[in-house]
Amino acid sequence: MFTRLSTAVASAAVLAAAAAAGLSAVPASAATAPLSNAQVAVHFNYAGGQLPENVALAPGGTEDVTFAAAHQVAQITAAGAVKVLATLPVPADGGVHTPVLGFPLTVGIVRASDGTLYFLYATGTADLTGVWRLRPGGTPQRIAALPANGLPNGLALDPQSGRLFITDSVLGAVYSVPVTGGTPTVWSNAPQLASTGFLGANGLKIHNGAAWVTNLDQGTILRIPILPNGQAGAVGTAATGLQGIDDFTFTGSGNQILAALNPESEIALVQPDGTHSIVLTSADGLDNPTSVALRGNTVYVMSAAYTTGDDPNMLTAQLNG
Repeated sequence: MFTRLSTAVASAAVLAAAAAAGLSAVPASAATAPLSNAQVAVHFNYAGGQLPENVALAPGGTEDVTFAAAHQVAQITAAGAVKVLATLPVPADGGVHTPVLGFPLTVGIVRASDGTLYFLYATGTADLTGVWRLRPGGTPQRIAALPANGLPNGLALDPQSGRLFITDSVLGAVYSVPVTGGTPTVWSNAPQLASTGFLGANGLKIHNGAAWVTNLDQGTILRIPILPNGQAGAVGTAATGLQGIDDFTFTGSGNQILAALNPESEIALVQPDGTHSIVLTSADGLDNPTSVALRGNTVYVMSAAYTTGDDPNMLTAQLNG
């Protein structure tokens, strides 16, 4: 997810002209090996709340994204057009009780093999906060309620168990719920997931028999084994020193990771031994990056411009080697 953004979102009207300026692609300028050929492929509408929070890759070269401030799920076509798939209802109080932020937002998203989208919605109200499902051609439906005093954020699908895993950045927990819906259970509330003042447990992936979780405040990547009985094992720390880390993806080379460092507008390449280097920066077009995905050797980075109010966008780059 992101860093402090309330002021940035409130200034949308001031930035409307800049958001609609039709900016051109940013050429590669600072990409560092093994990444190259970085460029901004799509610019989004800041004033319209198109702040891309999370991404799920879809067939045909398209991407499904959540637009945080617009409380929408949308698809980016191969040609770069934006197609809104669903707009969620706003609570009667406007979402002012959404923890930390004070407005409703769509957050993590995953895509099942049958095209069903699962995503998270945080509103500060008991009737809307939780896990939502959108079947192809259907309408959005909440399938699992989550605590209204929490902030559901990262989402992952474990195809082996048929369960969804969810991070809560305020309550410092990982929940689990079947893809069919129902009542979530607390899978882990280990202290390593806790916030130190803003947002704790954040990005989430299932990889090599474990749930991997980032902690934005603590700047860590955590590895929590999924035991044979489905319960959480002991938490291990895979990497530190990644302050402001948001979502991430694995490169396909063992446990190597590409991670979004939101406030710094950087992408870090994290090695299996926990060391890291910076491979993309704001000079490439990053603007508060929130999530990273990989299709073949093409890297997709979503930037939400939460604190800059500048240029929410989707950047692509090539992963070499």
